[in-house]
Amino acid sequence: MKKLLLYFFGFIVLASQTSCGYNEMVQKDENVAGKWAQVQNAYQRRADLVPNLVNTVKGAANFEKSTLTEVIEARSRATSIQLSPENLTEENIAKFQAAQGQLSGSLSRLLANVEAYPELRANQNFLELQAQLEGTENRISVERMNYNESVQDYNTYVRSFPRNIFAGWFGFERKTPFAADPAAQRAPNVQF
Repeated sequence: MKKLLLYFFGFIVLASQTSCGYNEMVQKDENVAGKWAQVQNAYQRRADLVPNLVNTVKGAANFEKSTLTEVIEARSRATSIQLSPENLTEENIAKFQAAQGQLSGSLSRLLANVEAYPELRANQNFLELQAQLEGTENRISVERMNYNESVQDYNTYVRSFPRNIFAGWFGFERKTPFAADPAAQRAPNVQF
């Protein structure tokens, strides 16, 4: 009985010295959720620009319909996947990233095809949309970086001793960072 009482007293001292960190875990978890919301916000901005870009291209040139259809379908797939902060598993993030990657690829092909249409390249609406799209891609990159930093901070916190014990008790599990698309590891083939 004395041994059990000694262990209990030791546990109380340990807990009072280190604190279980519950409030900080909640704070860090909410920070991760907020950063993820910003990632989705940036992707939504891109998805909102796509119809305007497609309509401008349609109106300014007799453009390849297959390219426009591909962009529209990729946008539809990308916006159909919604992830809440509670569902940020590796598998769900991979699905989200794959859909966003398809949209990025189709937009790249669309912008590459524009080179064949000098009247479209000179169109002020197109130029403004292209600049907004480039800015949005930069925002997406920044927001993904901010999200990954918050995930790293959260994961380090909940995995450090003795908080890792309390994190498990309270259901704070490791979060999945945003990873680069495997295709991004290969250098693009540029031909002149």
